[in-house]
Amino acid sequence: MLALFVVALVSGVQPAAAQDYPALTGRVVDAADLLDPATETALDQKLAAFEQTSSDQVVVATVPDLQGQAIEEFGVGLGRAWKIGREGENNGVVLLVSRDDRKVRIEVGYGLEGTLTDALSSLIIQSDILPSFRAGDYQAGITNGVDGILKVLSGDAAELQARAERNAGWEGEDVEGIVFFLLFALVWIFVIGAGMMSFFARRFGTKVGKNRWRWLGMVWALSQSSGAGRSGSSFGGGGFSSGSSGGGFSGGGGSFGGGGSSGSW
Repeated sequence: MLALFVVALVSGVQPAAAQDYPALTGRVVDAADLLDPATETALDQKLAAFEQTSSDQVVVATVPDLQGQAIEEFGVGLGRAWKIGREGENNGVVLLVSRDDRKVRIEVGYGLEGTLTDALSSLIIQSDILPSFRAGDYQAGITNGVDGILKVLSGDAAELQARAERNAGWEGEDVEGIVFFLLFALVWIFVIGAGMMSFFARRFGTKVGKNRWRWLGMVWALSQSSGAGRSGSSFGGGGFSSGSSGGGFSGGGGSFGGGGSSGSW
């Protein structure tokens, strides 16, 4: 009886099947065939140019389906498998679209969670991507989503908020409240609390990359002088191989922890 029990127990606990991710062939991997060649080329060139100037690595991935997984699990697994972003900096982003599941996700690497926040990722999805997807225009939705991501990573989140207000017809009082909150937060972070927050982040946070600490649910990017904020000047030359100039393309060793947002249409 004991032997039968052991056999039944072992046979009932099967190892999880390895996830079948598409191969990373470039900055745009259109496995679901949602983009025409011209749009795919334009997106690849745009992302390559941004990577050259910022070192942040943004990749678009479309898949036919999620193979039974939640898109959050698939997204973080795909980002880790492809190693999007620079090792130590973890500055990668994956815009993931599942055609048959009708789901989309912006997966954000550890090092960019303080810049491309969950709230801003959700705003991009709701305002820039889903309206076009619901109209059947996947190319426009993906292109708009990429533009929104690059705006935030370039430090232009305020313009994204303004565009969302125009597109969604937000009430003026709501927008005024958001603007007031953002201004207050910026004053606190950059004027009043910069030194204190950087000290506490280094003292009590967990280091997740070069000059980057996770604390209070945020990733703090600190310069050598302990100033808070994300400095573009701290990035050096390219650390990724480029697919636009004839060579292969690969991630730079970055990792992901589940930051970002999802949506469906």
